[in-house]
Amino acid sequence: MTDRAVIIRARDVTRRYKLGEEIVWALQGVSLDIFEGEYLSIMGPSGSGKSTFFNMIGALDIPTAGSIEFMGEDLFRLPEDKQAWIRCNQIGYIFQTYNLVMVMTALENVALPMILKGDTRRDANAKAGAILERVGLGHRVDHLPSQLSGGQMQRVAIARALANSPSVILADEPTGNLDSKTGEEIIALLKSLQTDDRVTVITATHDVKMLSVSDRIAWIRDGRLERLEARANVQIDMGSMTH
Repeated sequence: MTDRAVIIRARDVTRRYKLGEEIVWALQGVSLDIFEGEYLSIMGPSGSGKSTFFNMIGALDIPTAGSIEFMGEDLFRLPEDKQAWIRCNQIGYIFQTYNLVMVMTALENVALPMILKGDTRRDANAKAGAILERVGLGHRVDHLPSQLSGGQMQRVAIARALANSPSVILADEPTGNLDSKTGEEIIALLKSLQTDDRVTVITATHDVKMLSVSDRIAWIRDGRLERLEARANVQIDMGSMTH
């Protein structure tokens, strides 16, 4: 991966929370370079800190200490409007619970980020329709989320993540609510975005099926980066994947 530019650089990232009188260290000094165009899976048991780290690199949470650079800029030294611009234009987010607007159709959900960016509704709808066609939902554009299956809702979420042509897609447990076959279809779709569009795909996941499509795997445990491995060197430890 060393021939690729670094798109996200995390250095000594820590995050602590106060729960009553107790201090909880969710992250304890994680450092990691993520390269343009790679597929990186962040794996570890529940409570390991992987989702916290995922939120940090997506500018969804602020570290207690340390730094995260996005395309060479220190995310948390930027003004809030610039951070918001990056979240809208450079990063596409996919969540386990889909986070769709339930009163909007599939087309409207996908068009929304483009409208917020400033596209006209007509242009946004045209682009949204094309993206939904690409993810296999061209026949479902007028359906509400309640009229879709879990796999279809996740495809809408992926389409929405693609709306503003991001450089990075962050997928938090994207197969967590899906059956095995549908999960494999979503993994294949994410992989195609990396290979065809050269998008950097970063997943936080328990799903060992994600290993086969990942370039590298970052194993997080007890708030620390336990190890970083290329796919060819990975040995699956099913015990480390327990919830």
